[in-house]
Amino acid sequence: MTAEVYAGASSAGQQWHDINSHVMEQQVFRLQTRIAKAIKAGRYSKAKALQWLLAHSFAAKYLAVMKVTQNKGKNTPGIDGICWKTPAIKYAMTKSLMRKGYKAQPLRRIYIPKKNGKKRPLGIPTMRDRAMQALYALALSPVAETLGDPNSYGFRPKRSAADAIAQCFNTLCRNVSAQWVLEADIKGCFDNISHDWLMENVQTDKHMLAQWLKCGFMENDLFHSTSSGTPQGGVISPIYANMVLDGLEAVTREATRGLTKINVIRYADDFIVTAETPEILEERVKPSVEAFLQARGLSLAQEKTHITHIDTGFKFLGFNIRKYKGKLLIKPDKSSVKSVLDKVRVIIKSHPTAKTENLIRQLNPIIRGWTNYFRHAVSKKIFSYVDSQIFQMLMKWIDRRHPQKNHNWKHRRYFTTVGLLSRWNFFAIGKDRQGKAKAHFLFKAA
Repeated sequence: MTAEVYAGASSAGQQWHDINSHVMEQQVFRLQTRIAKAIKAGRYSKAKALQWLLAHSFAAKYLAVMKVTQNKGKNTPGIDGICWKTPAIKYAMTKSLMRKGYKAQPLRRIYIPKKNGKKRPLGIPTMRDRAMQALYALALSPVAETLGDPNSYGFRPKRSAADAIAQCFNTLCRNVSAQWVLEADIKGCFDNISHDWLMENVQTDKHMLAQWLKCGFMENDLFHSTSSGTPQGGVISPIYANMVLDGLEAVTREATRGLTKINVIRYADDFIVTAETPEILEERVKPSVEAFLQARGLSLAQEKTHITHIDTGFKFLGFNIRKYKGKLLIKPDKSSVKSVLDKVRVIIKSHPTAKTENLIRQLNPIIRGWTNYFRHAVSKKIFSYVDSQIFQMLMKWIDRRHPQKNHNWKHRRYFTTVGLLSRWNFFAIGKDRQGKAKAHFLFKAA
């Protein structure tokens, strides 16, 4: 009996590896294209039939399981404590994803820190619930993309924060561009979305939608029901949030009909609106936006919503956008610089006796990720400043390790010159996967 079980597991694992993922992606893409065309032509019944076909196809189920077992949260279980790690389990779960008899389990509530010191609640679904959400997200995504606002950039394929910032530049860079900006922030967007609005307006399987909206969450072994909002942590939640806010551009333009220089740029629940005068924003744009949000169970966070002149500048997606003597410059915001330096400082201080190569492995992803995010802005001086601050942190780290050594010894031990520029680089000699000696260098922002 045991031999048969192992043989079955080995067979299923081999079947998982034998699947051609490129062919699966092509099959799903063809169906998604047909759904988008049907929506664009106004054939909603046809789109619904194609969505059903996609959600019941093996290719879509395979891609859904692939997504939830290869992303960052693949090792984070729900309330059942189960993760899908082996190829045999992944193949078995792909075959078992079915709408019939499905019931969503409650979410596991956790909290993560926010930049302002508060905590953001996350709801972690089980692996099966995540896979089902990913499956129906594949069917809903072409609908959301077809009906989405032109200048919405968050949680959408082939779009990013860099595109939103580029649109800000194109909108505000000229001398004749709009001079006033409404910085808007939605109060608890994911937590307050109206369930009734979602049930009435989102074109998806209503039975599955209700399952995920009403599943509740577990906290301290107690069950809590949910009457509004869509969980942060759910695979399909960003699509719901985008569909709730789609239409904001049309409402704003309707409220300012006959006026020029009205632009809406949105990334998820953060957005700005530009206009020629502050009166337009205060008397026409803001009331229309508030009415639009109220119908969806949402409201503006008044303490974070401001009307600002472009010469004063404003913060958007971690960037500072401001005109200096008529020239628009987009830089990393001071809070963003402080945030990355704080992260680096915590890591360095918490590893006083770590191997140098291990410290470099800890720091490089943070520095590289932050630098890549801000590399499209006017960042040269700020990047140099970040490098300088990190250098000083590292020197303090070295001084604590070697209080008796002189300055020249420390530089020879921990720094080297690489390349034609002969810049000092923090480095360590380690080993690669083959066991051969390899130099590890700290990533430099500038």
